[in-house]
Amino acid sequence: MLHMDAPDGPNTSWRMDTDRQRRRLGLNVPQDWWPAAPLVKSFEAAGFGWAQVPSPPAEVLTVPRDCAAHARAAGAALDVTGLDVVVHGPSALLAGSAAADRVFEGLLAYTAEAGARQVVYHARNLPDAPASDDRLLAETRSLARHARLAERLGVTIAVENLAPVFPGPERLGHLPAALRTLVRRISSPALGLCLDLGHAHVVSELRRCDLEELVCPALDATVLFHAHDNFGARREARPAPELDPLRLDLHLPPGRGTLPWARLAPRLRAHHAPVVLEVHPPHRPSPAALAKGFSALLAAGPALPAAA
Repeated sequence: MLHMDAPDGPNTSWRMDTDRQRRRLGLNVPQDWWPAAPLVKSFEAAGFGWAQVPSPPAEVLTVPRDCAAHARAAGAALDVTGLDVVVHGPSALLAGSAAADRVFEGLLAYTAEAGARQVVYHARNLPDAPASDDRLLAETRSLARHARLAERLGVTIAVENLAPVFPGPERLGHLPAALRTLVRRISSPALGLCLDLGHAHVVSELRRCDLEELVCPALDATVLFHAHDNFGARREARPAPELDPLRLDLHLPPGRGTLPWARLAPRLRAHHAPVVLEVHPPHRPSPAALAKGFSALLAAGPALPAAA
């Protein structure tokens, strides 16, 4: 658990317990990268306590022999560290059909075989339209079944809120509140919310609402955070030459965009869930620099009010 600020100075307890707090932090292995021992050992050497690794594609997850072999190899690579592990499932997976459910079963088996504790799934990735109703019901029923399997495997499914990569229509999975409702409806100890703060920043600006209004009601269901930065809706931002001029979901290092980390820091310090940094390779400094910079952002935020 994170300690609250000591009365003798702002964030004193954070500074006194930096190593323990940093164990809550994690770093992602980028999509299509292998968690080779030198890479994940560099995460651990930087002070991270978690690593997030991408799962193999659906065509591997649905072949039990290939799925198990890949998972064992990933687990062996990660075993050279003491890192806890999150698996990120295929981004396009939408549970609720026979074919997709076979992929999901393979994903859970993969997560357990690799020795990971959580698996990230993009839930409610559908438009808010009457035509989606049957798909939503099918997904809910599928997740309820898979949550029971996850309970038996000792794995937690973390459903992630999304955001448009480029300007475009909103989807149900963009709203943390919609995912919190899904989690509460299924009510399984093996199902929670992966609260992606970078995605929430984009959506809050597109909706012209306060970021904390979007994030705070979902904190009680959150089992994992994703942290990265961007320029929100980019209505005023002038992009640097090395950045795509229209992309919203940039996955920059925390502190490089406009996400108000100082406002979120006390919420993150007071929470128990791990915080995985998801930074895309073109913008990625060393693991040590990421750990140091993000720890400083968390420590710099004010204390929560006494009544919070």
